[in-house]
Amino acid sequence: MDIMTVRDVDVKDKKVLVRVDFNVPQNENGDITDDRRIEEAIPTIKYLTGQGAKVVLCSHLGRPKGRDEKYSLKPIAKRLTELLNTEIIQAIDLVGSDASSKVKNMNNGDIVLLENIRFDEREEKNDPSFSEELANLVGRDAIFVNDAFGTAHRAHCSTAGVAQYLKISVAGFLIEKELRIMGKALQNPERPFIVILGGKKVTDKIGVIKNLLNIADKIIIGGAMAYSFLSAKGENIGKSLADEENVKVAKELLKLGEQKILLPIDHITSKEFSEIAKPKLIETQAFSLEDSDYMGMDIGPKTIALYKKEINSAKTVIWNGPMGVFEFENFKNGTKDIAQALADSHAITIIGGGDSAAAVQEFRLDDKMTHVSTGGGASLEFLDGKELPGIKVLQVKDK
Repeated sequence: MDIMTVRDVDVKDKKVLVRVDFNVPQNENGDITDDRRIEEAIPTIKYLTGQGAKVVLCSHLGRPKGRDEKYSLKPIAKRLTELLNTEIIQAIDLVGSDASSKVKNMNNGDIVLLENIRFDEREEKNDPSFSEELANLVGRDAIFVNDAFGTAHRAHCSTAGVAQYLKISVAGFLIEKELRIMGKALQNPERPFIVILGGKKVTDKIGVIKNLLNIADKIIIGGAMAYSFLSAKGENIGKSLADEENVKVAKELLKLGEQKILLPIDHITSKEFSEIAKPKLIETQAFSLEDSDYMGMDIGPKTIALYKKEINSAKTVIWNGPMGVFEFENFKNGTKDIAQALADSHAITIIGGGDSAAAVQEFRLDDKMTHVSTGGGASLEFLDGKELPGIKVLQVKDK
């Protein structure tokens, strides 16, 4: 699907409502600890202001229940001012008198940042009344730009609903990049094409695995979800995480494509889920009866070697989900070694947001990857082959 972008419309003298993703992590003092999502929005913002647009930015931050100053976008405005080296006009509300006044008095090249879009409880309900108020704020002849891939899988007012009230809706550069890179990997990947999936629940990724079994050459499984697959094969997994529903789904997936699915052949385990738990290596795929009170916490060295061999032969790799409890020092090696293997490979390497993106950033390997997605949930749904609401509303180029 060839989506229209900001390049395809004349924005001079026009108000442009841009949905960005400024949902960035902060410490207890409210200081931003990772501003990558803000930086990713800069190219679109600079382009629009450079073309003489009046740019109105909206984003959510966290999960506030109504207005909560803890989730104010004031720190975002400060950081954005530093990155752009220009004044950011911050509204203290969304569609109220302050925002209306500031948007009305904009000059070409001005940037207004609305307060946290989720301060209005209608946002996540995709309430038409709030969508219409957002459209009225900028005027019905304004242009809607979605550049928030991280929320493109949500049918909310600011990601989808508002587009129904504005004549033109296009993508920003970030969404264009996400769709181009991941779209090519799914539609016409350079082969061998390897997918690495980790995390906890098979049920969360059943659609992704089913879809990718038809596309990928190999699917590498790690993390807690690996134990659902091993249990489905009848292996003893000790106290590892694997509930009945996930095991049932894993059995179905193994029937569909067991020859493509690679599972751990050894494990780093412990008796308790704790940062100070003592690790124990189990050198076989199945746990022995003596090890039945242990749980899997990370992939073992033989598994790492097996997975690295596959990565080294790949031309395209997509990774979504850690290989173990990488937040704990004793159980981070699997995730770290896989991240390093991707960084060292000559393949196209795509990190599908979420914990995988957090991991490559922690290991300072993000700049070694071809692409680190800004959307965990959106990436998963895109890999699932689903149409994303925030993409569906954008106009398609004439052929």
